[in-house]
Amino acid sequence: MQIPGLRHTACSEAEAIFRAGLARVDPVAMLGRILSLEGSVLRVRTELEEASYDLGRYDRVLVAGMGKAAARMALGLEAVLGDRIWGGVIAVKEGYTEELKHLRLLESAHPTPDRRSLAAATELLGLSALADERSLVIVLVSGGASSIVCAPAEGLDLEDKAETTRLLLASGAAIGEVNCVRKHLSGVKGGRLAAAYAPATVLSLVLSDVVGDDLGAIASGPTVADPSSWSDALAVVRRHGLEDRLPERVASTLRRGAAGALPDTPKPGDPSLARTRTLLIGGNGLALMAARARAEELGYETRVWEEGLVGEARAAGAALCDAGIAAAAQRGPGARSLCLLAGGETTVTLRGGGRGGRNQEMALAFLCALERAFPGARAGTAEAANRICLLAASTDGSDGPTDAAGAFASSRILAEAAKAGLDPRAFLEDNDSWSFFEATGGLLKTGPTNTNVCDLQILLLR
Repeated sequence: MQIPGLRHTACSEAEAIFRAGLARVDPVAMLGRILSLEGSVLRVRTELEEASYDLGRYDRVLVAGMGKAAARMALGLEAVLGDRIWGGVIAVKEGYTEELKHLRLLESAHPTPDRRSLAAATELLGLSALADERSLVIVLVSGGASSIVCAPAEGLDLEDKAETTRLLLASGAAIGEVNCVRKHLSGVKGGRLAAAYAPATVLSLVLSDVVGDDLGAIASGPTVADPSSWSDALAVVRRHGLEDRLPERVASTLRRGAAGALPDTPKPGDPSLARTRTLLIGGNGLALMAARARAEELGYETRVWEEGLVGEARAAGAALCDAGIAAAAQRGPGARSLCLLAGGETTVTLRGGGRGGRNQEMALAFLCALERAFPGARAGTAEAANRICLLAASTDGSDGPTDAAGAFASSRILAEAAKAGLDPRAFLEDNDSWSFFEATGGLLKTGPTNTNVCDLQILLLR
């Protein structure tokens, strides 16, 4: 529900800044910037690396794609290579689709794998039957693929993987920890997909949704050597108190692997990855820079409060509110409006039975902190609170298992809550941020954006 008139100028400008960040990481535009075809030579130029491939040396060019942004990445690749693409398969989250001419699109599940995830993995691994020494396989990787593509390790089934994923996500484990476990329970992650395509030449283009842009963590690194071990994976589940709650076959597999009874993922220097190259094409930093530029165009003095924001979403929301209030207090009369930006990916430890996502939880925690700082905020009598607006949103358009990208937090939202008799603190304790913002008109719903580079937080002080 959208409350009429709720999107006042500050919130409208926050959304404009967010959408400028989205536009910078549109995969079609990004692929157009980094790829060029010069005669028969495909050139790749990222901000950090360059590579070239003479397509005349290959009998076929195959494409394997996975993740929330994979369809638009494939669309961008088709615009460059056209009929030179022999064929391939792209697996995406349901609804994250594009019209492709040369590639078959499969819709799959996220954040918990289902049987479509198994089918997607089978299709992607099946391309290995066509991949030989005279094949070039271009792999398009983006966030979300860890669930969208699921190939349980020997002795495990889909239910084992799904329950393990659910427990890890609910535990507050960082995404790197989650993916460490996933790699060791998978037939495609942790470099195993690229190893399956050997002896073909493999070019992997990766759009990062991971803080720090660790290639081995993005989508659990299907084309990247994995330095983590079975012991590391077992340590993750023990650290979060999950060993006795995991499906017995999963716990047994992790223990057997840590004892050296099972082969590990491909490590750096593994010959199966000798002809594989993985390039980072972009991430959250690009979206953050574009958001900053748009804020400055709108007349804001702009600062990056934190790049690589991690930790508990509710703690980050409270800290962002405190930082905004402190910054406002330091500014004298006549100062320009201020925009504080952050980007990254926080986590939520589930304590209640509500519905929401990390950005909605962050926005709700921000509101609670705003109300503590300005007791008159609900009634609209706290002038300073009326000049503050936060937008916290996911660049993929899907914040947790909800239909919202994120949420706005402002004194107007608090006023709507007061009218409806809603206590934001009670909703926060129940992890029910979606219900709170749905009732107060604070949700941002973009639909699938078909990109994915973590989250953006935009705090405006007018």
